[in-house]
Parts: sequence; C-alpha cells; structure tokens
Amino acid sequence: MKDHIETLCVQAGYRPATGESRIPPIVQSTTFFYGDSQAMADLFDLKREGFFYSRLANPTVDALEKRIAALEGGACGIGCASGMSAVLLTAMTLCQAGDNIVTASEIYGGTFNLFSTTLPKFGISSRFFDVDASAEELEALIDERTKFVFAETIANPAVAVADLEKISAVCKKNGVLFIVDNTLATPVLCRPLAWGADIVIHSTSKYMDGHAAALGGMIVDGGTFAYKDNARYPSFNAPDESYHGLVYADLPVAFGTKCRAQMMRDTGAVMSPQNAFYTLLGSDTLALRMERHSRNAEKIAAFLCAHPKIEWVRYASLPDDRYHALAEKYLPDGTGGMMSFGIRGDVKACARFMEHLRIATQETHVADVRSCVLHPASTTHRQLTDEQLIAAGIAPNLVRLSVGIENADDLIADLEQALAAV
Repeated sequence: MKDHIETLCVQAGYRPATGESRIPPIVQSTTFFYGDSQAMADLFDLKREGFFYSRLANPTVDALEKRIAALEGGACGIGCASGMSAVLLTAMTLCQAGDNIVTASEIYGGTFNLFSTTLPKFGISSRFFDVDASAEELEALIDERTKFVFAETIANPAVAVADLEKISAVCKKNGVLFIVDNTLATPVLCRPLAWGADIVIHSTSKYMDGHAAALGGMIVDGGTFAYKDNARYPSFNAPDESYHGLVYADLPVAFGTKCRAQMMRDTGAVMSPQNAFYTLLGSDTLALRMERHSRNAEKIAAFLCAHPKIEWVRYASLPDDRYHALAEKYLPDGTGGMMSFGIRGDVKACARFMEHLRIATQETHVADVRSCVLHPASTTHRQLTDEQLIAAGIAPNLVRLSVGIENADDLIADLEQALAAV
C-alpha cells in the first residue's frame, strides 16, 4: 500500500517505539555515546548507519531528511543550513575547477549570483539558457565538462514553469544530471523526480516550514543515476583516500553519501536540530496549506488582471498565462501562492503601493502563511545588471506577491486600497 502525500506529510520520517515521544524530539547534542569501539569505528568508515557528530547527522535532522525524501519519492535527504547551502553543496559535490553548469536564467537571485559570480572564482563556469529555449538550444550548451543542468519548477520571481520532461530528455540523451529546485511548488504540487529529475533541492525556509521561523535547505537524491564507470563523473569512480579508498559509485546511494561524507563533513553547512524540529512541525500541514495558498492566489490573480492600474500578471493558473499548459501538466492541483505583476508606472509607484499595504508586508521572504510583497529589482536582484534582470524575467515595475493563508477577500480589499494610493 502506498500512502498519499497528505499522509506522508504527517507520518513520514519518524515512528516512535513504545514509550518514546510521539513527535520527533529535539536532540540538542553535538555528539553521541558509544560503548563499543568497533561500532564507532564502523561509523567513521561509513560501514554502518548511526550518529556520531551532529555536523554530519543528527536524529532530529534525520527525521526531516527522511520525511522530505519520502515526499519527493527519493532515496535520501541531506539537511543543510539554508537553501543556498543546499545548492552550493550540490555543486561542490559534483564539480571541480574546469567544469561547467548549464542553468536556466530564470532562477532565484542568490542562486544566479552563486553560479555567475562566486563559483567562477573557483574555476566552475555557468552557461545560462532561457527556460523556454528549445531542446536543441539547451543541448548546444552541454559539453564533456558539464556536470549538471539546473532549473526551478516555478521560478522565483519570474514565475516561469520549467518544462521538466523536455529538459530531462536532453539530460538523459547526454548522460548529465538534471537538478531541480522545487521550493515554490513543493512535492505536494509537483514531484520532479517523477518527471525525470535526478536530484531535487529545497529551501525549507519557505513553504516546507511555512511560518518564517526556521532557516534550512534540503537535498534529495533520487538514487537512480548511473555513476558507475561514467566518464563524466570521475570523482565518483576514484577511490576516496579519506575513507580508505571508498568508491562512491559502488554504493546504493552514491551522490547522497558523497555529499554528506565529503562536503558536509568539510563545510559544516548542516541544518540545526532546532530548525529541523520547527520544519517538521510546519511540514505536518504542508498539504493543507498549499491548497489554501493556491486557491487564494487564484482569486487574487483574477482580481489583479481586471484592475486598471495593473499592466500585467504572471501566475500560471491563469488561463491566458504563457505557462498555463505546462502548469496543467506538471502542477494540476495548483501553482502555489507566489505571483508577480507589473504596476503601471515606475519604481516609485511600486514603492507607494507596497508602503500602503496593511496586511501584506514588505520583507525579504516568500512562501509562508503571511502575505508579503517585494520589489526584486531594487532588493534581492539589485546586484544584477539591466541585461541580467531582463534575462531573469524581472521588469523594473515587477512586484512579487506571496499570497498567504489569510481570508482572500481581506487580501483583495488590502490590495485595492493600496492601489488606490498609486
């Protein structure tokens, strides 16, 4: 019997024994006791599962890792300190100097900066493609040193929907990993592994936690990619002398083990037990919240489309949105709570609108229970050039709205009075 996603949100990842805590406890400890010396040695040699230091694994974080892996249908999860650290650790596990990444332009500003500015300092270059590019245009960017292709299910803040099957087909043809950031869709609305992705990334600080209370990131390894004797991934087939010659390609879960054993070990970018606990509590209601976010956003998108002071609205559930067909295919149960729209006027008009809102607040966040707004061009994406902003789908008058779970009529009234001030 296979549990539905709503059941997995509540039950996956932890099952208590008789007399134990019904919910996953916070194991606020850096280290763990072992009376058996050989058992501890086996842990360090990766010969057995268990916990010996919270920089690599912790029981509370482990429960969340198992839950999100179950939600995505993956083989294992790796809890990271933030969504950005999840992206970084993924790149570091796969790439070395001289390698390259092929990525959609329509991605979160922090990820764009990592790929375009930071990783090149370490000899890892990035090649950007329009998420709507043809398979032929995408394939032309891939060479023998390409380690992965990257896209977001729903782009932040461009609200573009990636054609996962199209990108996956190109990746499989060329034997290259396909990595998807599924933060804004969540596995409740879309499971990229089922559409051909190999690894899924989350900023759990967003919908997964849902309350803006806990930073975190998650990497989910699908566990099906063939690394063995794959010339594109020599580091997976070379002995790791720091683990007595272990070859990761020989393991059942190659990427997940290498990421944790090497990169998490050496960077320490691990999720804290406290944040994992908060995220576990939040994820209990993920399925309920995503339904409410989606229904509220559909009503608000329709309202904005009809307002004379709104130039355009991007929300894939709208029948005339350019990504509506892809949304019906990959996100049939809703497209979440995030949308973007353009206010008629300049940047000052956007500021005036946001400053007059009473319920939705200006903040550098997205995807929690409270509605919030942001002007990306002057905040999260202000480091980008005008050309990069255009490539990322960010117009000067773009306002990002993350619709919460408040009453939709109250939110519409708030938007209406703020637009009256423009």
